[in-house]
Amino acid sequence: MKQYLPRYGLGLLILLALLGHSARVFQIPFVNHMDSLIYDAKLRLTMPKTVDPRIVILDIDEKSLAEQGRWPWGRDKLANLMDKLFDHYGIRQVGFDVVFAEPDDSSGLKTLEALAKSELREVPAYGAALRELRPKLDNDARFAAALKNRPVILGYYFSSKEGGKNSGAAPQPVFPSGTFSGRRIGFTQWVSYGGNLAEFQKAAAGAGHFNPLVDLDGTSRRVPLLVEHGDQYYESLSLAMVRNLLGSPAIIPGYPTNSPSSYAAMEWLELKGGSGAPMVIPVDENAATLIPYRGFQNSFRYISITDVLNEKVPKEQLAGRIAIVGTTAPGLMDLRATPVGAAYPGVEIHANLIAGMLDGSIKHKPPYILGADVVLVLLAGGVMVFLLPMLSPFRATVVGAIVLLLLLSVNFTFWHIGNVVLPLASGMFAVVLLYAMNMSWGYFVESRTKRQLTGLFGQYVPPELVEEMSRDPENYSMAGRKAELTVLFSDVRGFTTISEGLEPDELASLMNQYLGAMTVVVRKHRGTLDKYIGDAIMAFWGAPVDDPEHARNAVLTGLEMDVALTALNKDLVARNWPELKIGIGVNTGPMTVGDMGSPVRQSYTVMGDAVNLGSRLEGITKQYGVGFIAGEVTRELLKKEFVFRELDRVRVKGKADPVGIYEPVGEDGKVSKDELDEIKMWNQALRHYRSQEWDQAEVMLMNLQRIKPRYLYDLYIKRVEHLRKEPPGANWDGVTTFETK
Repeated sequence: MKQYLPRYGLGLLILLALLGHSARVFQIPFVNHMDSLIYDAKLRLTMPKTVDPRIVILDIDEKSLAEQGRWPWGRDKLANLMDKLFDHYGIRQVGFDVVFAEPDDSSGLKTLEALAKSELREVPAYGAALRELRPKLDNDARFAAALKNRPVILGYYFSSKEGGKNSGAAPQPVFPSGTFSGRRIGFTQWVSYGGNLAEFQKAAAGAGHFNPLVDLDGTSRRVPLLVEHGDQYYESLSLAMVRNLLGSPAIIPGYPTNSPSSYAAMEWLELKGGSGAPMVIPVDENAATLIPYRGFQNSFRYISITDVLNEKVPKEQLAGRIAIVGTTAPGLMDLRATPVGAAYPGVEIHANLIAGMLDGSIKHKPPYILGADVVLVLLAGGVMVFLLPMLSPFRATVVGAIVLLLLLSVNFTFWHIGNVVLPLASGMFAVVLLYAMNMSWGYFVESRTKRQLTGLFGQYVPPELVEEMSRDPENYSMAGRKAELTVLFSDVRGFTTISEGLEPDELASLMNQYLGAMTVVVRKHRGTLDKYIGDAIMAFWGAPVDDPEHARNAVLTGLEMDVALTALNKDLVARNWPELKIGIGVNTGPMTVGDMGSPVRQSYTVMGDAVNLGSRLEGITKQYGVGFIAGEVTRELLKKEFVFRELDRVRVKGKADPVGIYEPVGEDGKVSKDELDEIKMWNQALRHYRSQEWDQAEVMLMNLQRIKPRYLYDLYIKRVEHLRKEPPGANWDGVTTFETK
């Protein structure tokens, strides 16, 4: 336990730092930034990415400016727009993401009135004509009349500039001064506002500000539904539009308890409109709500205003819709950095909020998540602090991954099921930093152990297996032990003849190429290279690293060695060198594995009857004209995964008991139908042979030889001819005995 104390101490310091951030004792800017990025990623992954048909954007685009003239347009044109929207198209509601702060003098009425007060004031006919024309020339009055008694919500803005002055008219506050006394609510406070002309504000059904909150990284993720100005409280454009849709109900602040002393935060706003259930809109400690982005730009239909004015838009595209007037024209466009776009139209922010309120899909970030974050960081960090020092690197990695996965699962459950935004960065940093600290602490010990293992096993096993062994070095040693393993022997056919036809340097180059290519295949399939015996290769599977699929990997190695040899022979032929042919023997069984030898030289190797049999199998491949023979135990372990061709039952030199020998043909499902049919026919011929039904066996063997000539079939045809002449007797077991190695 004492050896873990330094790691416990350092781990607790890291955990306390992150707990202090989660509890807001202090703030770590980088962690906050990471939380924002994680929030953005979750939002992009889970947003529906569909177009909402209920809301349209009436776009003051380049086309509209080209056809209708530069902005701002005359208010007579806007009055005409209102008439067309409500009378012709049957729009449900209109909101303005623009401000009408200045009077419209484009009609010349101001000049005419000035003339009426000058030299023409004595001309009765001029005054009468002016009075008759005034209603037609007073564009502001026409626009105000077009707004009156219609569900039109105007937009305005607040400013935080010191010394700023109010302009235009603001709507009535939704809450008077003192409403939230005693409550710990961090309302966004503004110094001044820029509103619409008073006559427009009076005629409209309401108004709301269009100021989103901008986080420290410059991204707009929230909009304050209620803001404070002059000790009074005003609503946002989206909230004003939704309230108007519901019949302008009162806003009811939502508190989880009636006792301000125990919990003073506001967690939601409630709108009781119509006969349906009340609408609940979650807010955070700033009375702001998260913008429920439903997709990237163009998540709502954009319609050019000039097409509306010219009645080119089909009525069904606007009838019953909620419309927001905004602009995408260069120079006028209100662009915001958002989680779904670096230059996102501000008008779509309001559309997203309205859609989210109507759908009830706004994520909640209530004040109590601070406590939930602290608890999760404490639990995750506590496990990492006190458990990791006692674990091996591999197990520590598993534990760290599990803790991280649990954190992600809890966070996603809160997000997806509870609609609650829970911070994640503190917990993730706790897991990652504590894991990194523990791994760094053990680096020198671990690297020393790895070097030791590399010195012991590096010449035998692939580097990736040495890496695997170093994670749990106490489980590996070179001491002898008994285990079921699989061994492979391979040998070059006719090597003596080949060596006699090449110069020494050419022979060395050829063998280096051959042994190098075959060794790559052995290591690819997790094999332990035992030794090179001249042109022969010996390898085994299942030690020093346990391999439950040792037989499978050995057979795959043998099959792939044949493929690699084909590619190698092409290169040898191109150099006018002889092609190589090899024999491969694979056998599975109990073996003794360990470091064996003398004080002068030792080797990590395998020994036993199963090893000897593997060597004998390689030696008799040429007797059957095949390149690869596997033993009976290997075949039994893999008969459901590979296709084998039974060759014979043999009694090899040094063993009294006969064994079946098999040629691995290929993986199940990768062998052609013709090959399978040939093997089926061969099995029938073999049964006739062992039943001493020589005629039937001979006929089938000759048919097989015609279909696909093989040395194997010719071998058995000759055997049949011999045994027909010299019958083996009733007690014949069909076993072939080999007296040589």
